Amino acid sequence: MLKRCSTVGAITLALLPAVASADPVTVGTLTTTNGGNVIGTASVAGTSVFGLAVNLPTVGSSAVLQVSGLAFNTDYALSLMVSGAGSTWNTLRAEIFDPLDDDDALDEGGNPSYVPAGYSISNDTDGFSFAQRSGLERSATYLGGNAAVTANELTNVGDVLLFTGVAGASDSLKVAFGLRDWAGARSFLIRLSAEDGLSESPEPASMLLIGTGLAGLALRRRRSGAIVTQA
Repeated sequence: MLKRCSTVGAITLALLPAVASADPVTVGTLTTTNGGNVIGTASVAGTSVFGLAVNLPTVGSSAVLQVSGLAFNTDYALSLMVSGAGSTWNTLRAEIFDPLDDDDALDEGGNPSYVPAGYSISNDTDGFSFAQRSGLERSATYLGGNAAVTANELTNVGDVLLFTGVAGASDSLKVAFGLRDWAGARSFLIRLSAEDGLSESPEPASMLLIGTGLAGLALRRRRSGAIVTQA
């Protein structure tokens, strides 16, 4: 079970005029478990969000971030530093949760026990995603190496990114991925957790290239001409 702790604190971010139609973006720590913590101050430059650091000291450590105020159907590039990998764990999992609402009947498989109260796994029609099909970079790099990146975000069983093979990391991971709230100005969660291996089999269509944003472009080409629900 995810253990609720005191809120570390919300960070209010001022947006530039290019995305001023949304509410001010906020990023705050909702919960942490098994020694996980979030440090630093987040900043926004246009649609880039950066400056946060997450420490996940052991397998099972996690930090849940609450994000709100993204502009309507706008792709944001999030970058952060994650420490604790190396000899302790080798897979970083990022997962989106959306507030309980009318579309949750589409969720497949039910909610895992670690989903915070009032939220559910993200399905392919709720409008929250890791900016799928945008071509934004998805990577986890460290001195001398890169993570392999896989995704499950085109089904109703969740929006998940797995960064695997970082057991050799001797320093912090520089992690990058996209975010999107199709409706805009809503609140949702991102859970970052440390795991000891590949815990699920993502759909083959969303296997991603290491350390680049080319996977989104490749996926777009493969699905050209198909009608796909935008999320």
